[in-house]
Amino acid sequence: MLLHQALTQCRTLVVEGPDGIGCSGLTDRLTRHGFLIRRSREHLHHVDPIRPYRELLAAPGRLAVDGGIIHELVYGPLRRGCSRVTWIQALDFAEAVAERDGALVHVTGAADDPEAVSAYERAFRTLAEHAPVVTFDAGDVSRPIHGPAPPCPQLRRCTQTLTIG
Repeated sequence: MLLHQALTQCRTLVVEGPDGIGCSGLTDRLTRHGFLIRRSREHLHHVDPIRPYRELLAAPGRLAVDGGIIHELVYGPLRRGCSRVTWIQALDFAEAVAERDGALVHVTGAADDPEAVSAYERAFRTLAEHAPVVTFDAGDVSRPIHGPAPPCPQLRRCTQTLTIG
């Protein structure tokens, strides 16, 4: 799956990757393709950490949302010994993204923390059972986007892992 296919077929993209991997180039590209960039302004609520993200997903139009939920699944256990987000909550979030014609974008690249990289791979592999996952190498951000591609029904199936590059 190429980036332009995901950009033309998805209404929602959730972007997340290890700390230190620059996403600004990807964010610029998403903006040029009509995505409104939204970030949760609230810290994760202790009772309902998904609430700010449900509110973001309720907005109309094409959205690119930060993956704070996935970030917490990875860094919560690494930094505090546990996550404030349960797997049930994360899977519900992934399903909500899929229902909104969306995909999860796993941003990869040079990262300093191999534990975090491995934890992201496990998290996205699990979430791929509920929403499409697009893997994007942050180093490929300068690669040109080619013309529109024919529709790809695989984006609609929650069991597919899509790889860019």
